[in-house]
Amino acid sequence: MNQFALQQGHSHELDMFDHIVEFGLTKNGTIQLESFPISTCDHIRIYYITDGKFEWMINQKHQILYPGDLAVVLPGQELGGSNRYLDIGTFFKLQLKAEVLESMGVIQLGTWSSLTESERITVGRILMTNNISVLKMKEAGDILYEMRSEVLNQEIGYSTRVNVLLDTLLIFIARQSTRQATSRRDFPSTFAFLEQALRKNLAHQWTVEEMAARVGLGTTAFTEKVKTYTGFSPLNYLINIRISEAIKLLKKQDINVTQIALDTGFYSSQHFSTTFKKLTGYTPGEFRKRNIAAK
Repeated sequence: MNQFALQQGHSHELDMFDHIVEFGLTKNGTIQLESFPISTCDHIRIYYITDGKFEWMINQKHQILYPGDLAVVLPGQELGGSNRYLDIGTFFKLQLKAEVLESMGVIQLGTWSSLTESERITVGRILMTNNISVLKMKEAGDILYEMRSEVLNQEIGYSTRVNVLLDTLLIFIARQSTRQATSRRDFPSTFAFLEQALRKNLAHQWTVEEMAARVGLGTTAFTEKVKTYTGFSPLNYLINIRISEAIKLLKKQDINVTQIALDTGFYSSQHFSTTFKKLTGYTPGEFRKRNIAAK
């Protein structure tokens, strides 16, 4: 397979793909000093190794990549050769535009994707949360070779086909990232990580899909693990966290009940009051009075 290099704004093959910044196959046959210094950029950088052995620094971690390995470098992360040069070998490089939404903990994919909005958010959140730089993904090679054929040959429907292949690649990356993340950590520590994230932003209307993505699991596996670990469904588990935070806030006399309700993710003070009494036996006002009397 001959090498090629396409860049947005310089290669007419990418005229239909504003979201693809760069796409190419690089064959490096010699070592040149300072040929691969550490750098950052605002895009998602994806590398798939087809031949050779590469020693790179990705997000300040030393990584060794072999054929069949895929490296994912997120916007703002550092990438370069461990010795600041490019090793001998062959690899695909794909660079995609993406926006990091720090407040939501997600990488936002463009409207080019045919995934549903919920699926785009989930994939973007898994990429952001798991943050696994190197994945074992031999199937990525087939996708990238097919993308190359579609981009260069430009047969009927090629633009649609390329975007479908991009979606497929990102789905595979999210799935493999989830598998590797799940295998490398036990659920109690994962659970602690999730609870910390929830408590930091209880006002957000969390869905089961979002919570599952935070720990790199599918919704079914996540639901089963939460039930086994806590005895509650994910949403009831979340309600218990909301109530526990509300109890802390009710002990502070300068915060009114309505504000506490909104800050802990309830739709209204009435919804908060009903749920609080169901779980504690007291309304928020009654609980606050009892707390004052006990002091």
